[in-house]
Amino acid sequence: MEFKLKIWLEKDNQPVFGRGLLCLLTLIRQHGSIKRAAEDLGMSYRQAWGNVKKAENRLGVKLLIKHVGGESGGGAQLTDEANRLVRKYENFMHDAEDAVKSVYARHFKE
Repeated sequence: MEFKLKIWLEKDNQPVFGRGLLCLLTLIRQHGSIKRAAEDLGMSYRQAWGNVKKAENRLGVKLLIKHVGGESGGGAQLTDEANRLVRKYENFMHDAEDAVKSVYARHFKE
């Protein structure tokens, strides 16, 4: 047996950040594109952009800076606040997983 851990952050009983948004923002940072990040995750651009806007509204901060297309095409980059949030969430998840591993071992490993 092994344990699985799913943790997300909520504000006013509404989800605002979890693994899904973490993956989306990480891919946007990697590709510089909401469209390419959405394609990698098998979702539409509209769904990806909607997820970002929902999180921005609930958190009260901008997560992306969008660049309108032109000769070189459009794109997107994470704001400083989004980069901080991604880093904090990754660190939080790492610490939470370490803590749960210890508790799991105490109760289930013989």
